[in-house]
Amino acid sequence: MGFHEVRFPANLSFGSIGGPERRTEVVTLANGHEERNSPWAHSRRRYNAGMGLRSLDDIETLIAFFEARQGEMFGFRWKDWADYKSCSPSGEVHFEDQAIATGDGVETAFQLVKAYASGGESYTRPITKPVAGTVRVGVAGTELQEAVHYSVDTATGIITFATPPDVGAGITAGFEFDVPVRFATDRIQTSVASFQAGEVPDVPVVEVRV
Repeated sequence: MGFHEVRFPANLSFGSIGGPERRTEVVTLANGHEERNSPWAHSRRRYNAGMGLRSLDDIETLIAFFEARQGEMFGFRWKDWADYKSCSPSGEVHFEDQAIATGDGVETAFQLVKAYASGGESYTRPITKPVAGTVRVGVAGTELQEAVHYSVDTATGIITFATPPDVGAGITAGFEFDVPVRFATDRIQTSVASFQAGEVPDVPVVEVRV
């Protein structure tokens, strides 16, 4: 799958609508009870960056981005303004935001994840597109230094330690992240409202697995 490590202009995605979706198969039995099953281990996010009245320069930026991705051909990064941090959107990233794993004295590579908990249940989401320069990592309650104690692959979300964390040591991380997406259409329609402004009513994008 082709993917470009470039973010959709954040000023254009601000105000977009969208969020996670699940696929659940529901079978209603003869007695009225249901059997429910989900073939997806992870949710998938959809967004629409359809723009109301915007400057023609903004629309030109959108068209250039669309053309450079060749429509649906290449994926790209997307900032979900409602969910782009390891902490709450109003909080500050801290190295103890998320519990990533527990050291075993052997393994050195770990995937960034974010947990969503409610009512005693939780879902752990793999984070594959962290934002460069925002990742903070700690082991056993002590923050470590990037490029000295560990490295981060911002294309996969994998942290690699210079030496394996000790057995039983808690590994934590904080970060900002993007969502890997592609355009969900091969066509962008624009309308020019005046010499200074126009609109693009529909710009759908969908999350991709990477």
